[in-house]
Amino acid sequence: MLEKLAIRNIVLIDRLDIAFEKGLCVLTGETGAGKSILLDSLALALGVRADAGLVRAGTEQGTVTAEFNLPPDHPAFDLLSEIEVDRGEPLILRRTLTADGRSRASINDQGVSAGLMRNVGEMLVEIHGQNAERGLLDARGHRLLLDQYGRLEADVMAVGRLYEGMQETAEKLASALREMEQARIDEEYLRHMVEELGDLAPEEGEEEALAVERSNLMHAEKIAEALRDAEKALTDHGGIENRIRTATRAVERVIEKASGKLDPVLESLERAAIEMAEAQTAINMVASDLDMDPAGLERVEERLFALRAAARKHKCEVAELPRLLENFISRLRAVEEGDRQITALREQAEAAREQYRQAAAVLGEKRRTVGAEMDEAVMAELDPLRLGAARFTTEIADVPEESWGPAGMNRVAFLVATNPGSHAGPLIKIASGGELSRFMLALKVVLARAGSAPTLVFDEVDRGVGGATADAVGERLHRLAHDLQVLVITHSPQVAAAGQAHWNIRKAEAEGVTITSVTRLTAEERTEEIARMLSGASVTAEARAAALSLIEG
Repeated sequence: MLEKLAIRNIVLIDRLDIAFEKGLCVLTGETGAGKSILLDSLALALGVRADAGLVRAGTEQGTVTAEFNLPPDHPAFDLLSEIEVDRGEPLILRRTLTADGRSRASINDQGVSAGLMRNVGEMLVEIHGQNAERGLLDARGHRLLLDQYGRLEADVMAVGRLYEGMQETAEKLASALREMEQARIDEEYLRHMVEELGDLAPEEGEEEALAVERSNLMHAEKIAEALRDAEKALTDHGGIENRIRTATRAVERVIEKASGKLDPVLESLERAAIEMAEAQTAINMVASDLDMDPAGLERVEERLFALRAAARKHKCEVAELPRLLENFISRLRAVEEGDRQITALREQAEAAREQYRQAAAVLGEKRRTVGAEMDEAVMAELDPLRLGAARFTTEIADVPEESWGPAGMNRVAFLVATNPGSHAGPLIKIASGGELSRFMLALKVVLARAGSAPTLVFDEVDRGVGGATADAVGERLHRLAHDLQVLVITHSPQVAAAGQAHWNIRKAEAEGVTITSVTRLTAEERTEEIARMLSGASVTAEARAAALSLIEG
């Protein structure tokens, strides 16, 4: 429950601390006293979008702090695992707003995002403001309300995933059909390209290999001439090898007389002889491998030029030709084998559609079951609100396939009939002003009872009703407060009298500054405030007696 609310420098409030209680908490005051400021302040602490206009004029920043006491198993603690909040400890939500529009959010003095604060706030408080009726009156939101009442969110998410899968397979099929249609149009061109590039048969890395081979062939004559000169230098005038052998024999004749000094000379000569022999062998091998065929150069150049011409034709690099050929072959194969692929995709799409349809049908049946339970719950609320002859019906209809969506294939609408035998219709068209408020209260009570928030806030839920009907509204709120903390802002003395704690909101001017204050009323003050609500500015003894009677009743 909400235990404390502290407001600093928000609109007309300079400093305000309220300690709330369990049960039905009533807030009353003259029109314009600042009741809406309390709601705006609380909403700010719950993470709604910040508005710099809320900061009190002449101050740099405003702050709202809301303290909650929750049981350890409340789901809000699951969201706060990342900031290490102990289960069961008080939650303190603080929002600071500066005059230039910046805001900071914290939970238990640890900075958090406004999004996390909003998610936590939605689990702590449900605010049913004066504009909430618009959402209840708009049939486009009725399906969501029914799903929330029936705890069907997980089922809806599962259907949504199947819907996405159905859409994905349908798009794959549509894409394949488009490609098939285009491929059939291009079939003749594809066959020509496959034949042309197939005859060319480009290979990976072929351009580089041909360029190297062409360079070698173009310089083959110069290379051969250089090799001949090298061989001549090694063999002319008896050859270097013969000279090395002559030198070796000369050293060998005196090596025994040199006491080992000539050993290195002999080893060097032997190595030289070996190296010279290897050099001559290498020259001969290169010379024998050298291609001097002019026809070979012509063949290489023709191939190289053919590849480059094909690349220019297809506006790509030569290296991309093999992949281009594979692409043409693949597209042609798609034409030739397309029927089989299309059949497989059709089967996948139909299977995905059937999975979605079955799951959506099960969800629809659950909605009908939940709808009947909700109708019964709302009807139970109507009799105490002096609407015993009215009927409330949740209409659930299947929509055509083109209107299927991620939330299923149902349209949900809340219908009412205010008189026996009359046809049920939309709330906005059937109910009068006073009836509409009571239908709204019945709906809000039922929906709130199904929610997880331990604190409910109602802003002028009794608008448009009075007398016995207002008394019934107060009695219903009082009963609702047995299980939940209920805060109600009201102009009705009957509703105010049903409260277990009562605060009065006043606006006063001091030294040229308008200030809003909130005061917890004593028993005597409460009687006086309800008497004022009954009689107006001049409180009579009769009004005090009537107020006391309402409170005691």
